[in-house]
Amino acid sequence: MQKGRDCASRPAARQGPGARPSTTKVLQTAGRRAAKLQASGANPRRPAVKTQASRFYLWVLAAIVAGGLLGHFSPSTGVALKPLGDGFIALVKMLIAPVIFLTVVQGIAGASDVKKVGRVGVKAILYFEVVSTVALLIGLVVVNGLQPGAGFDADPATLDAGAVARYASQAQDQSTVQFLLHIIPTTFTDAFTGSGDLLQVLLLALLFGFALIALGDKARPVTELFESLSQAFFRMIAMVMKLAPIGAGGAMAFTVGKYGVDSLGPLMKLMGSFYLACALFVLLVLGLIARLAGFSILRFIRYIREELLLVLGTSSSESALVPLMQKLEKLGCSKSVVGLVVPAGYSFNLDGTNIYLTMAAMFVAQALGIDLTLGQQLSLLAVAMLTSKGASGVTGAGFITLAATLAVVPSVPVAGLALILGIDRFMSEARALTNFIGNGVASIVVARWEGELDRDRLQAELAGRPAMPELPPALVPQAA
Repeated sequence: MQKGRDCASRPAARQGPGARPSTTKVLQTAGRRAAKLQASGANPRRPAVKTQASRFYLWVLAAIVAGGLLGHFSPSTGVALKPLGDGFIALVKMLIAPVIFLTVVQGIAGASDVKKVGRVGVKAILYFEVVSTVALLIGLVVVNGLQPGAGFDADPATLDAGAVARYASQAQDQSTVQFLLHIIPTTFTDAFTGSGDLLQVLLLALLFGFALIALGDKARPVTELFESLSQAFFRMIAMVMKLAPIGAGGAMAFTVGKYGVDSLGPLMKLMGSFYLACALFVLLVLGLIARLAGFSILRFIRYIREELLLVLGTSSSESALVPLMQKLEKLGCSKSVVGLVVPAGYSFNLDGTNIYLTMAAMFVAQALGIDLTLGQQLSLLAVAMLTSKGASGVTGAGFITLAATLAVVPSVPVAGLALILGIDRFMSEARALTNFIGNGVASIVVARWEGELDRDRLQAELAGRPAMPELPPALVPQAA
């Protein structure tokens, strides 16, 4: 008994370097550190990550500027660098299909609820249709207000119909029935080859995910395997992304060297009007949607600025598809929502392409002196709502979709596309950027509707500070 009292009254022995501090003291220290981190917005791991991202941003920006200057002052050299951009896009596209498949299957299998997946799909399609219609209307409003084709006085007899014949022939295959049938691949592997597209991959992933849900516990080894494969593919994407400055610089050098800035002269009004319409759509329409969803569109654009530069350099929103999905999950969107909304958005939510369709069609009509009535313009809008669903996020798809739209609208001749063929490449950047931002906003909105969005994490990431760090499991006090 005396010995126990002596032990109790004796001062605590000095702890050696290997001794573990008391749980209470550790929790108090960790709590004070967490409070300071949350108040200051600092994170001991954040500066290194942020510095690395800033360097990548600057490298891509510098490559785009250098490529543009090289293409301007040495056009032949710029054109010769085309394989750099093509090779980078090919590397990215090589990995997109398996990443989408693995992500969607994991999301569905993790949800374990077929009704939930269907609910997300319905909400996404509803959002796509409403916002796409608004984009088409904005294109009509801007082109009618600014009249970029007025006074162009183009003679239909002098148009080079042969220059757009290839696009027109491709557009003939874009009927609604053939578009729907094209979603079904001939074989399972066809969806992952060069002839497949994301909708085919999405269909297979949905069916495979539903099958795993039906198998129950028997599917656990498959889901664990897919998790490991997904990590491996994302690591491959990270390796490929290190080549982004080379790809973006080469693509920009080719664009400027091939088409030249001087050739834009008489069509600058159309380009300016289109860029203005895209800016209005992003800042006003998507800005309002973002505010209603509880975040700032400007902060979101800043958050994905590295990906936007990559899209700008390559003129393809597919080049940054996987990094966008990673950042959306980091913002607090669930994997299942991101895996469904982003791939579907690349066919059903191309806001920039929608703006382009109505503006380009109306410009051709104005340039040829064709006065379209309100009814004809609404018919054009209705046709564009259907044909735009066949467009994908690859370079040049917008022009083919425009040819498909004019092929259905008898008021405007398809040959009129020859007027804008030379500047279409310069407008594809705005299309791709708007499409990219629109799909990011759509994912956040649908995730919030579905209750699959961590709002605190969203605000913390957009503000440039992470959520409050959690204690390691070893430091969490256990129940007695």
